[in-house]
Amino acid sequence: MPDVTAVILTYNEAAHVGDCVASLLWADEVIVFDSFSTDETAALAEQAGARVMAHPFENFGAQRDAALNAIEAEWIFFVDADERATPALAGEVRERITQPERGWWVPRDNYIFGRLPRGAGWYPDYQLRLLHRTSARYDPARPVHETVILDGAEGWLDNALIHYNYATREQFRRKQDRYTDLEAQARCQAGLRPKPWTYLTGPLRQFWWRFVTLKGYQDGLHGLELSLRMARWEFEAWRRVNRLCGDR
Repeated sequence: MPDVTAVILTYNEAAHVGDCVASLLWADEVIVFDSFSTDETAALAEQAGARVMAHPFENFGAQRDAALNAIEAEWIFFVDADERATPALAGEVRERITQPERGWWVPRDNYIFGRLPRGAGWYPDYQLRLLHRTSARYDPARPVHETVILDGAEGWLDNALIHYNYATREQFRRKQDRYTDLEAQARCQAGLRPKPWTYLTGPLRQFWWRFVTLKGYQDGLHGLELSLRMARWEFEAWRRVNRLCGDR
């Protein structure tokens, strides 16, 4: 049986890391790949049964790449601290790593404000997280919503990670603020610049994509709220692109 290491990227995740590690103890090893947390993340992770490795954070893609290079297991299963693996998912991971595919997409059940949406892009929300270590690397041009470059075939798992995504609207705002900064930097570096009408058309496309194309409407007012919130952050991303590199 190939060996698999579960890797959790963390920074100040004391509220989540213990339960996350506990859900992954079926793996051959659990490593918390920490960005020098200032809370009790490292101590709690070790108490729960994980090994802690520290690495300075540059961006999400670079951090995952650093983990791939620092760990020697044949397979790496990336899990965020606010995610949990179920026993059914654990069994499926063990089964699939014996097959010829070099990477596996994992669906997620995203709990947002205490509810489980099924539209607006939040389900099945596939993430390429189970990777044959020497067959995968991360695209340096994608610092957020990172993209795997995979040497080999890929497949899709059936069982989902449980993702306690956003407990409150303030947490949603803080995380989107961070993601939007990174997204604006990536667009700027890619040479993308907003036109005067982009501030209107960009958010409108984002809303239509989430609420109509991705069926956010099936979640009622919850889906409407999430679609509107993501449209607002699309506007903010273009505003920050203009602020960062409008004169270039």
